Amino acid sequence: MSASAGKMGPSLTQEILSHLGLASKTAAWGTLGTLRTFLNFSVDKDAQRLLRAITGQGVDRSAIVDVLTNRSREQRQLISRTFQERTQQDLLKSLQAALSGNLERIVMALLQPTAQFDAQELRTALKASDSAVDVAIEILATRTPPQLQECLAVYKHDFQVEAVDDITSETNGILQDLLLALVKGGRDSYSGIIDYNLAEQDVQALQRAEGPSTEETWVPLFTQRNPEHLIQVFEQYQRSTGQELEEAVQNRFHGDAQAALLGLASVIKNTPLYFADKLHQALQETEPNYQVLIRILISRCETDLLSIRAEFKKKFGKSLYSSLQDAVKGDCQSALLALCRAEDM
Repeated sequence: MSASAGKMGPSLTQEILSHLGLASKTAAWGTLGTLRTFLNFSVDKDAQRLLRAITGQGVDRSAIVDVLTNRSREQRQLISRTFQERTQQDLLKSLQAALSGNLERIVMALLQPTAQFDAQELRTALKASDSAVDVAIEILATRTPPQLQECLAVYKHDFQVEAVDDITSETNGILQDLLLALVKGGRDSYSGIIDYNLAEQDVQALQRAEGPSTEETWVPLFTQRNPEHLIQVFEQYQRSTGQELEEAVQNRFHGDAQAALLGLASVIKNTPLYFADKLHQALQETEPNYQVLIRILISRCETDLLSIRAEFKKKFGKSLYSSLQDAVKGDCQSALLALCRAEDM
């Protein structure tokens, strides 16, 4: 379904239901993405079309957007290699020279391997203290273990430093401990069985944790227990104390530590809703936060953007597609709408 399908396309519910039969199959990971492998793929035709788009009379931005937002990341990598072989030119650099502004940023992100894109975003965030918490939690807490390991390997290769070293030098306190624990990727795997006794023990440990023991209890629990177990802990904590665990976080922690723990709690409870909230916040700023919009739409368009769209519409009463249409201006609008894919009725 193309972005131009608009209100004529199938409803979001129909689109999600049409893929639920595949959702549990390993081979179908990412079936709730809006961007899937293009079936009638011709790498030579795509490479030739992109070459014409940047060498003709003026840059054909619509052709560039059409190709790159309708191919999977693997297909885009094939196009890049073929373009290099046929023209002896680097596609990314050629498009970078032809474009500017946010559209250039989108195209660059689309053409980068996933791990390189994540590593670059993480490095930028750690070196810019105003976004370190938000972006670091997003990347370190929502990527699969293999994705995270590949990101960290690329980080070391591209920047000649371990991500651990940057986290240690750029952060401190509980935030540093949280990020270092997430980087280790030591979260328990879900066995399919909830241990209610362990959940109750965790609840009691959280209630008892005071002073220095607060950090020693909360950080390991939030970074090592599997999400299914933690959801049970959240529910039992509320039954035992009469308050949500997030309220306890707000009462006990401050600043970056509070923001990081609340972000982790949101990811654990409902990852698509976590991303829907971030997208909504980015769209509510005086000038849309294009870096956030680009990062989330590109990183989630092949995994769970349909679920994010559903949570967005449910919580805010307006579709993500319409919200982007109203807030985003300029050449990049068509690219972001294409990644979002369609209106949700």
